[in-house]
Amino acid sequence: MINIGQITTGKITGIQPYGAFVLLEEDWTGLIHISEISDGFVKDVENFIHIADVVQVKVLDIDEKNHQCRLSLKACQNRSRRSDKRKKIDYLPEMKLGFKSIQDSMDQWIEKAKKGDNI
Repeated sequence: MINIGQITTGKITGIQPYGAFVLLEEDWTGLIHISEISDGFVKDVENFIHIADVVQVKVLDIDEKNHQCRLSLKACQNRSRRSDKRKKIDYLPEMKLGFKSIQDSMDQWIEKAKKGDNI
């Protein structure tokens, strides 16, 4: 029995521009929509998976009548990489946030940029 939220293993049986078809256990099939392949931009599904690949997927939704599932590949990927992509912004202690502070600092930033100094 397949349940929503379950992590399961399946075999890629077909690839289309909009996603990949997966054969799951007990004659269930599923679709990994292109938006569920990766956290990043996916132009071509075949850059991420290929026919006959065995993948771990998360079940997002099920259609019990037709034995079909909506699946996610990205939900099973290591999420620690996502946090690494975010850049921490260190604000200068004298910097106050807001539109006024931007207006007040703009001339100084432009001069620093012209000199090649880091802002």
